[in-house]
Amino acid sequence: MDATPSEAGGPADADERPHVLLTNDDGIDSPGLEALRTALAEQARVTVAAPTTDHSGVGRARSDTVEVTRRDDDVYAVDGTPADCTAFGLRGLEDRPDLVVAGCNVGPNFDAYILGHSGTVAAAVEAAFLGTPAIAVSAYDPTGFLPDPDDPEDYALPAAATRHLVTGALETAVFDGFEGFGAAAGRKATSERAGERVGFLNVNAPAIAPQSGAEMRVTSPLTDYDTRIERDGDTIRFNNTFWASAGIEADLGLDNPPHLPAHDPAQYPEESDRHAILAGDVSVTPLTAPHGISHHEALDALTDDWRFGGGGPDG
Repeated sequence: MDATPSEAGGPADADERPHVLLTNDDGIDSPGLEALRTALAEQARVTVAAPTTDHSGVGRARSDTVEVTRRDDDVYAVDGTPADCTAFGLRGLEDRPDLVVAGCNVGPNFDAYILGHSGTVAAAVEAAFLGTPAIAVSAYDPTGFLPDPDDPEDYALPAAATRHLVTGALETAVFDGFEGFGAAAGRKATSERAGERVGFLNVNAPAIAPQSGAEMRVTSPLTDYDTRIERDGDTIRFNNTFWASAGIEADLGLDNPPHLPAHDPAQYPEESDRHAILAGDVSVTPLTAPHGISHHEALDALTDDWRFGGGGPDG
């Protein structure tokens, strides 16, 4: 790396603004990232730590080692994944950020299934595990699913929504009580923490606002998902149908395109993230760790009845 941690964003005593770590999965040169950096520049001290190249769809993949290049004051190109960028920004800088913002992603990241695949959301999840609240931001184009990756105007609305949320969340109680996990949380029992505090927000905003304007809604991830298998001899193709109730298909220039639904929010529950975004609103989903905890008496009985006595696999 071209800078030591002490040089990499040391304490800025003269600047009392919140310190935001900005990352993404589309790469450090993405206009979506630059749109958020510009939008947040007045409200916060922004440090950029983003992948050198596109790492879309890698989920929470982490690397053992990464190369970090300092491009400018508080701008670092990380030869790694979005989760690597978050880890570097939260543990490799002397001046620890108050909040992580990931985005703005070229394309939406909503529905429960997609949350586990998204590199953008993964950067926010990594922050939560390291004890720092986060906001993941993605843009959706209702006319073609993906916004224009080279048109800054497609990120103006998502950037404005992000600025509002960053300013408000740090000034209010949105993240109050969130302590992270593991060592950052003092190793409290997971069952005592699950679902109790907001660790990160998953935000999806339209790239094109409806004529009536866009509102902001708190939502829940939709669980509408399936996959189709197409066989060609010994080759199996997985056709992603996370828009499972779709009736329209579009040529998006993707190797594995989603199947677009009719743009009718009434098809989906009003409280869902998909309903909000199809209605032209900004979807804000409050989340914590990706793994919730359930309780089932039958499982309690099943585990209580088993004991290994050393005499074989069945005890």
